[in-house]
Amino acid sequence: MDKLVIEGNVPLRGRLRVSGSKNAALPILLACILAEGPVRLRNVPKLKDIATTLQLLRMLGCGAEQNGEIVVTCVGQNLIPEAPYDLVRTMRASVLCLGPLLARLGKAVVALPGGCAIGSRPVDLHLRGLERMGATFELEAGNIIGRCKRLKGAHIHFDFPTVGGTENLLMAASLAEGETILENAAREPEVTNLADFLNACGAKIQGQGTSIIRVQGVDRLNGAEFGVMPDRIEAGTYLVAAVITDGELYLENCSMADLDAVVYKLREMGVWLQEGKSGVLVKRGTNLVGVDVMTQPFPGFPTDMQAQIMALMGLADGSGTIKETIFENRFMHVQELVRMGARIKVSGQNAVVRGVDQYIGAPVMASDLRASASLVLAGLAAKGSTEVLRIYHLDRGYEELEAKLSQVGARIRRVAQ
Repeated sequence: MDKLVIEGNVPLRGRLRVSGSKNAALPILLACILAEGPVRLRNVPKLKDIATTLQLLRMLGCGAEQNGEIVVTCVGQNLIPEAPYDLVRTMRASVLCLGPLLARLGKAVVALPGGCAIGSRPVDLHLRGLERMGATFELEAGNIIGRCKRLKGAHIHFDFPTVGGTENLLMAASLAEGETILENAAREPEVTNLADFLNACGAKIQGQGTSIIRVQGVDRLNGAEFGVMPDRIEAGTYLVAAVITDGELYLENCSMADLDAVVYKLREMGVWLQEGKSGVLVKRGTNLVGVDVMTQPFPGFPTDMQAQIMALMGLADGSGTIKETIFENRFMHVQELVRMGARIKVSGQNAVVRGVDQYIGAPVMASDLRASASLVLAGLAAKGSTEVLRIYHLDRGYEELEAKLSQVGARIRRVAQ
């Protein structure tokens, strides 16, 4: 198992290109099941989760390959409606094949996802919505078995603006009979990117990016060429990397509009950002100050940036409070940051962060993807050497992390254990 070794306290300077979004690419790849022609996707990152999804598509009977661009072909007579546990357990996004398989084949056998380190991610909102559209489900030997004739449009109100649930029903509704209305739908840019892809294939979707999405079902979807949006969480992570090291970075392929809540909090802390023609320039403007942050569904502050902003606040003047409202167990990075000298106290959903002058390098262990990123950020700013263990989490969500950081001056290397 590999680890990262970081010699910190070096300002990062230069240009970085933000990769395509993992969280947008995964549902778009699974939406290819709906298309009766070949799909060609651009700007897809080379990540472990992408490789797993391509493997899943091949097991479902699709042609799927990544060679620069990704080409997916899902021929109806070759499709198999079964997603096995061995793959689903490694990547919860695999459950997003449920809606497309039901819509295309009328049957889906999808293993229940396993546990998640950052908390519960139940699929009941997915199933309830699909039942409203005419599907029936039973649980057998750890598998969700769904059946339907043809899904029918329905009026569905989500109790919570679930990203995965919105994506699953959006895909299913594209081939359903009649109109589907999704209320209290997730508004994340990745959901909008999925809807735009489906429309490029011939779907009739309106309202994406708002809380009410209307889908007029069609009889078939065609293949298409499409570009995946930039990864706003990777972009946010590199914004913090520039500031926490007192450096200056220009991030290419970065949209401030998708990071509005993050940008607002960074500016409140004293960070200087300027949007250019092809990206964003970022550097520390004044002394950093602590702020209060509460994670919320988009357009609020993203839970996937909570750990990174905490690492930055740990070096700010004064104190601030971070409230995590999305996942019940997403402060596991706190004790690892404390090992590096951070002053953080957790009480329930709240973490009070009091700034310190310096992090000190130490061996730390990652618990999940974004926790891993926060420890790397702390290591980049720390005095001395930091070892980040269990970095397989990072490989799921950051394309060529150490190579990108090295090109802007970071002293970071991967070491096999």
